[in-house]
Parts: sequence; C-alpha cells; structure tokens
Amino acid sequence: MTPLRIAILQSSGHPGDVAANLGALDAAAARAAESGARLLVCPEMFLTGYAIGDAVEQLAEAADGPGPAAVAAIAARHGVAVAHGYPERDPATGAVHNSAQLVGPDGRVLADYRKTHLFGPFETWHFRAGDTPVVTADLFGLRIGLLVCYDVEFPETGRAHALAGTDLLLVPTALMRPYDVVPEVLLPARAFENQMYVAYANRCGPEGEFDFAGLSCLAGPDGTAAARAGRGEELLLADVDPEVLSASRARNTYLNDRRPELYASLVPPVRVP
Repeated sequence: MTPLRIAILQSSGHPGDVAANLGALDAAAARAAESGARLLVCPEMFLTGYAIGDAVEQLAEAADGPGPAAVAAIAARHGVAVAHGYPERDPATGAVHNSAQLVGPDGRVLADYRKTHLFGPFETWHFRAGDTPVVTADLFGLRIGLLVCYDVEFPETGRAHALAGTDLLLVPTALMRPYDVVPEVLLPARAFENQMYVAYANRCGPEGEFDFAGLSCLAGPDGTAAARAGRGEELLLADVDPEVLSASRARNTYLNDRRPELYASLVPPVRVP
C-alpha cells in the first residue's frame, strides 16, 4: 500500500461563529486536497469554538444537523475525508456531548465519537461523558479510530484501540498550556507502546480563559513525531505509511507479549487521594 498523506489543521478558528469556522474548514480542505492529502484532521470543537461558555447549549446540534451536514458537503466537494470536533446534542436525551465525527471523501458519515473523559469544570458543567470507548471506521485500507483530547492521556484508551486493530488514531484536541508534555512526550510514547499512528490536532493561542499550546503532531510507531507544528496557525502535512507500520509491529510485539491474566487489579476504579 502507498502511504496516506494527511493534513492536520492547527487553528482555533472563530469561536462562536459557525459560519466562519465552516469557511476556514473549507479553505483548509481545499489546501489539503491541493497538497495531495486525502484526510484532514481538525481540532476539538472546531465547528463552534471551544471557549464559548453557555453558548454551547445554543450551538449544540444533532450528529446529522446543519453544521455536520455542511462539513460533509465540504468533504465531498474537495474529495477529502474530514475529522472534526463539535458539540453534539443527543435528540433522545437532550444531553450535550463533546464529540468528533469522521466523514469520508464522498461526504458519508463514517463514525461519531463522544468524549469519554471530560477535563476540568468547563467540560464537566456543559457536557455529558460518552460511554463508548472505541469507535472506528475502515477507510483507505486502514482502521481509523477517534478519541478527543484528554481521552488519549489515559493509557487504557490507546490500548483499547490497539486491541481493536486501530492503525491510525485521530485526536481532535484543545490542549492548554502548560501541558506541553502531552504532545512532546506522551503522544510519541502512546504511538510506540500501541504500535499505531496518532494524529493530534490542537487549537492554538489565547481563547477566552484558555491559552492553547499548539504543537499538533503525527506520532509514529517508532515513538517519534514524524511531523510537528509550532505555536501558531498551521496546516501540517504528514504521511501514514502502512508498510512502516507493519514492519514496526513485527519488531515490537507488545500486544502478543501481554499477560492479561496479571492485570485484574487494573479493572476496579481507583481513587487517588
């Protein structure tokens, strides 16, 4: 298989302005397609902005609502798959979730994931945590998985995806300073220990009470960042190579060498004082 070129959009867009964010996404998709990318990964809550306070309630919409439908139309227009973050309202319960959606290059929705680990008072106040830990879709000959930001900082989530056969893990993100250790250290380690690629698309710069760290990256199964953004807005291009992944998995046999019978103590919840 030939390598898959992906584009990672690092931007905070226009908080609170869905139309402007759709315009920015459309421009990024056009640039990605022109650069030969077949997949564009956008940050957490890119459709609406992250630091939007109580506007989360007004801007949240169903997974098939007008905003996600507009993203699907952009994907189809440019022939580029798109992963993006948005506030999703469950029509059945009314609950709002911090979600990520993957749309194929034909505009068809392939996966919708609800963030399972909420971070900080803003998220715990406005969102309900999802309860489906592994969501994947098969595209471009790869199994592609979704997590959102804080989720990837738990080793269990990455390992669950590895056991489900995920090759490329997409992580729309809103990581604030001073947590640079996450993209600089944790993401390459997560990719190495689980023998997968991890695409991490962060917001950047000041936004409301937050200061986003940037440093978006594609981490590879060799434990390095194949590509990394700086602190400002950027469209990062990188290649996911199935042959490199296959060869790395043959050398690093973590999944085969596991001894699950020893890990029972990891299952009960543990509260750290």
